[in-house]
Amino acid sequence: MIRYALIFAAAALPASVQAQPADVMSEISALIDARSGESAKTARQLWEWAEVGYQEQKSSDLLKQSLKTNGFKITSGVAGIPTAFTAEYGKGGPVIAILAEYDALPGINQDSLATRSPIEGKGAAHACGHNLFGAGSVEAAIAVSKWLEKTGTPGRVRLYGTPAEEGGSGKVYMVRAGLFNDVDIALHWHADDENSAAARTTLANRSAKFRFRGTSAHAAGAPEKARSALDGVESFNMMINMMREHVPQQSRIHYVITEGGTAPNVVPDFAEVFYYVRHPDPVEVDAIWARLEDAARGAAMGTGTKVDWEVIHGNNPLLVNEPLAKMMDAKLRQVGGVTYTPDEQKFAEGIYASFDKPGHALGSQEQVQPYDVSLGYGSTDVGDVSYATPTVGLRTATWVPGTSAHSWQSSAASGMSIGFKGVQVAAKTLTLAAIELYTNPELRAEAKAEFDKARGPDYVYKSLLGDRDPPLDYRK
Repeated sequence: MIRYALIFAAAALPASVQAQPADVMSEISALIDARSGESAKTARQLWEWAEVGYQEQKSSDLLKQSLKTNGFKITSGVAGIPTAFTAEYGKGGPVIAILAEYDALPGINQDSLATRSPIEGKGAAHACGHNLFGAGSVEAAIAVSKWLEKTGTPGRVRLYGTPAEEGGSGKVYMVRAGLFNDVDIALHWHADDENSAAARTTLANRSAKFRFRGTSAHAAGAPEKARSALDGVESFNMMINMMREHVPQQSRIHYVITEGGTAPNVVPDFAEVFYYVRHPDPVEVDAIWARLEDAARGAAMGTGTKVDWEVIHGNNPLLVNEPLAKMMDAKLRQVGGVTYTPDEQKFAEGIYASFDKPGHALGSQEQVQPYDVSLGYGSTDVGDVSYATPTVGLRTATWVPGTSAHSWQSSAASGMSIGFKGVQVAAKTLTLAAIELYTNPELRAEAKAEFDKARGPDYVYKSLLGDRDPPLDYRK
């Protein structure tokens, strides 16, 4: 497996990449603007459904129907996942993939308002903006298909409907199934509080549910007969919390107790804790993970319980491709940022007032951030795609500047016009990037050479989730 090296670099646009001609830029912008009502409707509908990983049946069907209506050939249920699909348009030429996500996050919900306003009875929300991701990628794919048809350019655009990015690693199973083997370049984007195509890599990660099993008894009347599964979980957690001092600096470990018993006077015979481990280098994830498993065994031994675990997901880090990243940065600068209406400004000011030390100022949504190469502390299954084919992405200001992902503030903006405007920026940028790639064989060759060099001559793909089947019930 490749060792991770962090390299900072200044932007220098490849000589082969030129600014898109004004007529092409104008045509693409007009096409996507004309469909803005449709994309906003799609984004809002996905936001309202807020379907969690591997349960996104309505969301998947909605995106497939939109693509089918526009002439795409749909293949459903790919890689053994009912809500995964591919949609292809065109013939011959390079294959440009566009990734689309549409799963929501459980355990948080929020109305599209500027104050904390949970929606009663709703157990999930698009707090990572995947409703926007799905809608924007579909709009880009449709725009590319219309450009291919009008110009007669040989090439295929293939949208990948990828479920369960949030802890389910849907794309990993699609990579394992060979679905990216004939792709020349993959494009993706994400909701954010800034506009940026800087080359930001991610952390590798792995997760598992650790399940402790003991013996129930009356907690007061017969405690000596019991062996508490919750004691196993808490002992395990204590050991891991002490271990945090003795792991590499860039590591991240988090957990949540998903089941701990039902009544204090019943010693629980079952308890479960859900763990994530992250590090920039997958080799280090493996090393930390081995210690995690040892701690689980020790906790079970010390509490007289038994333990087993199920690996739920695992992602490789994102492999940066600088020729592509610099090209995407140039296209984003052509498109520009997001401008608020007076009503949106009022909404943004309300959201902004809820932040503690926001990282961006109001107004920065109109700008494109400087290009650099950096380490991001999130994780994504796009990482595995980036080891299968040269991959590049961007982020747009779909949220109020200063917003963190996985928050009520991100969910609020993802369901209203600020989020929908970021969708337009993403769709235009992705479309211009795809056009550049279809018409610029020198850039494609440069990106492929960079990709081959980064992977190395002896590279062999390794999935961090092993050979398991997709965990279709992990959110149930």
